[in-house]
Amino acid sequence: MVTPTPDTQDQFDQFEDEENEQQLGATASGRKRLFSKELRCMMYGFGDDQNPYTESVDFLEDLVIEFITETTHKAMEVGRPGRVQVEDIIFLVRKDPRKYARVKDLLTMNEELKKARKAFDEVKYVGE
Repeated sequence: MVTPTPDTQDQFDQFEDEENEQQLGATASGRKRLFSKELRCMMYGFGDDQNPYTESVDFLEDLVIEFITETTHKAMEVGRPGRVQVEDIIFLVRKDPRKYARVKDLLTMNEELKKARKAFDEVKYVGE
C-alpha cells in the first residue's frame, strides 16, 4: 500500500474541489449555468442524444450568452444610450430574414397573449 505524500494529497484535494464545482453547475469562470435544461431539450429536439454531453451543452450556452451580450451592447449603441428597446432589436435584425421573422412572430404572439389574458380577466371579473 502506498502512503500519500503531501504532494499527492494536494492533488486529491484539487480533484475534489473540481468535482464540487461541477456538481454545483458552476463553470470555470464561476458562473452558474442558466439555460442548460432548455438547451438540452432543444438539442434533443434537433436530433442530438436525449442526454447530450455536458461539455456540448456548456459550449452552446457560452455561445448563447455571448450572442445575447453582443446583441444587447449593439442595441444600447443604436437607440437611446444605455437603454434597450424593442425597436433597437428590430433594427439590428432587419437584414437577417430568419431573425426578423422570428422576432416579428414572437412580438405578435406576445400581443395575442396580452389580449387573451385581458379578455380572460374581464370575463372572470364579470362572472364574480
